[in-house]
Amino acid sequence: MKTGFFIIMMSIFITSYSQNRSDIKAEVPEMVKLYKYLHAHPELSFMEFKTSKILADKMRKLGFTVTENFGGTGIVAILKNENGPKILIRTDMDALPILEKTNLNFASKVKQKDVEGVIQPVMHACGHDIHMSVWYGTAKYLAEHKNEWKGTIMMIGQPAEERGGGSKAMLDAGLYQKFFVPDYALALHVNSSVPTGKIGYCPGYAMANVDMARMTFKGRGGHGAYPQKTIDPIVMSAYYITEIQSIISREISPTDPAVVTVGSIHGGTKGNIIPSEVKLEFTIRSYKDKVREKVLKAMQRKANAVAMSFGVDKKDYPVLKLKDTYTPALYNDPVLVNKVIDAFKTEFGKNNIIEVDPVMGGEDFGRYGKTKEKVPSFMFFLGAVNPKKYETYKNEGKTLPSLHSDKVTFYPEKATEYGVTAFVSAVIKLTKKNK
Repeated sequence: MKTGFFIIMMSIFITSYSQNRSDIKAEVPEMVKLYKYLHAHPELSFMEFKTSKILADKMRKLGFTVTENFGGTGIVAILKNENGPKILIRTDMDALPILEKTNLNFASKVKQKDVEGVIQPVMHACGHDIHMSVWYGTAKYLAEHKNEWKGTIMMIGQPAEERGGGSKAMLDAGLYQKFFVPDYALALHVNSSVPTGKIGYCPGYAMANVDMARMTFKGRGGHGAYPQKTIDPIVMSAYYITEIQSIISREISPTDPAVVTVGSIHGGTKGNIIPSEVKLEFTIRSYKDKVREKVLKAMQRKANAVAMSFGVDKKDYPVLKLKDTYTPALYNDPVLVNKVIDAFKTEFGKNNIIEVDPVMGGEDFGRYGKTKEKVPSFMFFLGAVNPKKYETYKNEGKTLPSLHSDKVTFYPEKATEYGVTAFVSAVIKLTKKNK
C-alpha cells in the first residue's frame, strides 16, 4: 500500500541488504573523501566553476570523453561500451545560500558572490554533495566493469538545479543535438528523513510544475482620512488574495492537484497613508501542463476584474509576471520505473523498496523527459540518514532536520555505497549485458 514518503519509515527499519558488490564498498573511502571536500567547498547556482572542474578531471581519468562549460558550468561525459542502450545519468552540482550550523569538522565556511552580485554564505543543504559523490562512484564502477553492461553512458553534471534553470540551460545549449538522445534518463535525490538502506519510488507524476511569479497592484495614494480621493491597492490586493483561492476549489478538477501560494505582500509605509502600489509574489504548483495554463490565465483574469471593479485605468491593470525559475513537473515513466525497481528489489530486498506519494515540490530533472523526444525518465529517492540517528530521533519524538535546513546532515559512508549500487543495478538491468 502506498504511504507518504516522510512518514513510512516511522514503522520500518532497515532489513536485509542483499547486494554483495565488494568493488563498490572498496570505493566508499574515495567517495566519502570527495563528499567531504565538496561539502566544505560549495558553490552557488551557475557559479560551480571549481566543482565542475574537479568532476570533469575525474571523469577524464576514468576514460570518459568530457565536454566542459556546457550550458554554463555544466559537464557532459560520454563512455561507449559496445552497441546498446544510451543512458543519461544526472547529478546536480549547486549549493544553497545558507549559513551552515551543523558543527561538522568539514562544515562549509564559504561565502560567495551570487549571480546578482550579492555575497552569500553557501552550504550543500540539499544533498547535492552526496549526489555528485554517487555520480562519480557510479561512473568509476561502470568504467572498470564493462563486462557487466553494454551501450553508451552520458554522465551529466548539471548546474543551477536550485534556481530551476540548469537543465534548461543544458538543453538549450543543444544537449540532445550535439551528443545524442538517450533511451533513458536516471537521477536520484537524497531524503533527509529516511535511513540508509531504503529507496523510495513514485511512478507517474512525482513532483510538480513550479512557477514563481510577481504582480503589482497600482492605485492612487493619499491620506487615510480621505479614502474617497484614493484607489486603495491594499484593499484591492486583499480582494485578489481572497479571489484566487477559488481558482483551485472551483475552476480546477478535484482530481488534478494544484496549489497557489501568496508568499510575499509589500505595500505602504505608515498607518495613515494609503500607498500608490502593493507588490505580491506567488508560487503556482501543478502536475499537468493544461492545469498550469488554466491557473495562470485565471490569475490574470481575476486581477483584471479586481482592478476594473476599483476603477483602475486599464493601462495600470496588474500583470502576472513569471520569473525565469520555472521548474517542469517530474514524471517518472511507469514502464521504466517497473524495470528499475525490479533490479532494486533484487539488490536491496523488496522490503527496502517503498512506493511513495507524489509531492508538490519541484525538481528540474523533469525537463530532460519533456522535450519533443519524450525520453523516459526516472528519479528515485535515496535514504541518507544514519540509522542510529534516525532511531534516536524517532524514540525521542523529534523531527530530523529537513533538506534546506542549516543543520541537515547525511550518512555518506552508506548513502554513497547504496546510491552507486542502485545506479549500477539499473544500468545493468536496462542494458541486459548477460541476458
